[in-house]
Amino acid sequence: MTSDAGLALSGPGEAVAFQQHIRPLFRPMDRNSMLFAFDLWKEEDVTRHRLQILARLEAGTMPCDGAWPAERVALFARWAAALNAPTGS
Repeated sequence: MTSDAGLALSGPGEAVAFQQHIRPLFRPMDRNSMLFAFDLWKEEDVTRHRLQILARLEAGTMPCDGAWPAERVALFARWAAALNAPTGS
């Protein structure tokens, strides 16, 4: 894995934004290896496939060259969970 330098990790209780926190987690080589199915740099694609991506991240099978550190997986999980949360009525 590359260094975490330059990555914006969201603190507990802070909102997780795709462009600021999630997209930078995916390197150009990650994106290129998945373009046959979807684009890891497009919020709509990652949102649509978030549960499958999260399952692979948690299993350590994505990215293909080595598992993410736990804090990256937790950040992605927080983002995905916020999308599933009810918005209130």
